[in-house]
Amino acid sequence: METLTHDIVIVGAGLAGLRAAVAAAEFSSKIDIAVISKVYPVRSHSVCAQGGTAAVLREGDSNDLHAWDTVKGSDFLADQDIVEFFVKQAPEEIVTLEHWGCPWSRTDDGKINQRPFGGHSFPRACFAADMTGFHEMHTLYGKATAYDNIKFYDEWFVTSLIVEDNVAKGLTVINLKTGDMHAFRTKAIIMATGGYARIYEFTTFSHTATGDGMTIAYRAGVPLKDMEFIQFHPTGLVPSGILITGGARGEGGYLINAKGERFMKRYAPEKMELAPRDIVSRAETTEIQEGLGLESPYGPYIALDLRHLGEEKINERLPLIRDVAIKLSGVDPVKEPIPIRPAAHYSMGGIHANIKTETPLSGFYAAGECSCLNVHGANRLGTNSTTDCLVFGTVAGEEAAKYALSNSFREIPREKILTEERRVFDEILGREGDERVSVIRDEMRRIMSEKMWVFRKGDELESALKELRNLKERFKNIRVEDKGRTFNTGLVAALQLDFTLDLAEVTIAGALPRTESRGAHSRPDYPKRDDENWLKHTLAYYTKEGPRLEYIPVTITKWPPAVRAY
Repeated sequence: METLTHDIVIVGAGLAGLRAAVAAAEFSSKIDIAVISKVYPVRSHSVCAQGGTAAVLREGDSNDLHAWDTVKGSDFLADQDIVEFFVKQAPEEIVTLEHWGCPWSRTDDGKINQRPFGGHSFPRACFAADMTGFHEMHTLYGKATAYDNIKFYDEWFVTSLIVEDNVAKGLTVINLKTGDMHAFRTKAIIMATGGYARIYEFTTFSHTATGDGMTIAYRAGVPLKDMEFIQFHPTGLVPSGILITGGARGEGGYLINAKGERFMKRYAPEKMELAPRDIVSRAETTEIQEGLGLESPYGPYIALDLRHLGEEKINERLPLIRDVAIKLSGVDPVKEPIPIRPAAHYSMGGIHANIKTETPLSGFYAAGECSCLNVHGANRLGTNSTTDCLVFGTVAGEEAAKYALSNSFREIPREKILTEERRVFDEILGREGDERVSVIRDEMRRIMSEKMWVFRKGDELESALKELRNLKERFKNIRVEDKGRTFNTGLVAALQLDFTLDLAEVTIAGALPRTESRGAHSRPDYPKRDDENWLKHTLAYYTKEGPRLEYIPVTITKWPPAVRAY
């Protein structure tokens, strides 16, 4: 087995990973940086971000207002010191991307344009039509490839973290082109592998978004934080689940039920369609449950009506949305409403990390959606996620660079590498059981979609946890049909399922004891927020028997919990 050596290894080449790579490279030209991605970088899920990136750029807006919107949107579970830092740094990232060539949409006088977005009290979503993530990604990838000290390992799959004496020393990685496993020896590791909403059936996520880095960190002893808080985006296209940006509502789109009513007046009379995502998703689900959804061969849905915006505005501001609706749903939004319903979209939880993106492991950092710092609390506001990737990708790159410059390489124990090689190739690829990866994966998604969706109840969560653990037992008896090594997509699917089963278990295990409704965690059996008992973060630690839960307090600086109304 070959051992490769780099000062910093970044896992993931989405917005957070690329921003971290550039930040580290700019910090010092002496640092040797590797970026590992299981896909070609500009195929990372970050290209799917559509609506915008939040930042304070205009007179009338302020850092305090952006912070307050974020804290209120989080249902007061965000750590407010992190939020204040986050909003302060955001404008700098927008200007930096502008200087690097990001083609932001413009106002008539040439300024970066900003649109309204759900939960924000000021139009602060900087956007590039409805392809913001696509353009940000290409800008960052172009920038990253200009540095001689950044090397990309495209289509390499990370399987484990090598840890000794609470220090992250390296990684085991499969070169998918050859099927060979390699060890990476490094001083610092940044995990930037994104979210894991593919544990659900109906989701806006790419098929590759399986939360690998979260499980890898979890199994190495790093706790996962607040994993019970999964965001459901109100406008997933029926039947595919592909994202219809919140920018469609930011531009003035209406949500209507089978009666043609703009029903949000009953749930958020002031904000209407621009209420935070958790509130809109619950409203849509309630309308459907009460028989007010429109009917389709794919089940009931809600309609997103853009017709009143006119063809010219739709083509200027929402060209991708029109194209996607026509090609994947057979609907032209200029002429008829778009069929949508809530779709699994984002994880507020992730790898436990602090304001410097440091985790409890020395030399190990986390940024972007795979991390939980905690900016978003119980519910993320739209357009805060891409900002999060940029702000804390920068922080992670700089902090990892400082660490790498002041520390030496450590030898990685060969036995740990060999143990992982046996796990992957003998225990998973070499098994001859009668279970199939696709069957177990579909069953996991069914369980999560039926019992861990927008609304979840205690008895259903208990049942889901039992069923999920049964699936984990069944996974021990799988068979991967293709026994070859070169581009073995069957092996990749098995490894990803192994990771997602752990994440699904942690998600349910965190939700079950939280006997309250807060943000995206909505319990009809406990309908009220309970600040006395549950104003705290959940930490889940890996054990062979399942996650062990602990709790830590929320940091409050300026804004004590208040009634959350829109």
